[in-house]
Amino acid sequence: MTSNIRIEKVCQYCGTKFIAKTTVTRYCSHSCNKKAYKLEQRNTKIDYARYAIRNVEELKYQSMGPPVYLTVRETSAILKCSTKMVYFLISTGRLKAINLSVRKTRIKLQDLALIY
Repeated sequence: MTSNIRIEKVCQYCGTKFIAKTTVTRYCSHSCNKKAYKLEQRNTKIDYARYAIRNVEELKYQSMGPPVYLTVRETSAILKCSTKMVYFLISTGRLKAINLSVRKTRIKLQDLALIY
């Protein structure tokens, strides 16, 4: 089936007027069609890259909530006392702590709440 339709249209890529033989024709030539397709693919890739970067940045700065374990310095700041006092509370057994190594003592947040 052939059509005798002749419609004057404007190319969506280059903006020139042309005679279209169908109602769905968007471009004046095959080269404009290829260029528009390549531009669309390029913009899609750029949008995807921007979306990926935005998601990475959001995950990077997303809050993980309050820490479950605190350092001795953080505990002393919460209790408003010296770090020596915190070590004293740990040694007397009034405050539970986990000793990961010589310099890595961690106090569970729930155990700190039991002091009050």
